[in-house]
Amino acid sequence: MQLKKNKMSVMLNIFSLICLNYALYSSSCFFAKLPEAYAFLSPIVDFMPVIPLLFFS
Repeated sequence: MQLKKNKMSVMLNIFSLICLNYALYSSSCFFAKLPEAYAFLSPIVDFMPVIPLLFFS
């Protein structure tokens, strides 16, 4: 029984580390800028993260 609890806590720790790393790295993506050659696509790129929500709502 104790071994099962230890495995579960290890899995939760790994999962929390993955989630933390994802949150840190994904937030840095929001501050990226498009190169000037693609500046005209900026409104489309700003809207793109919302598109999947339109299909699943």
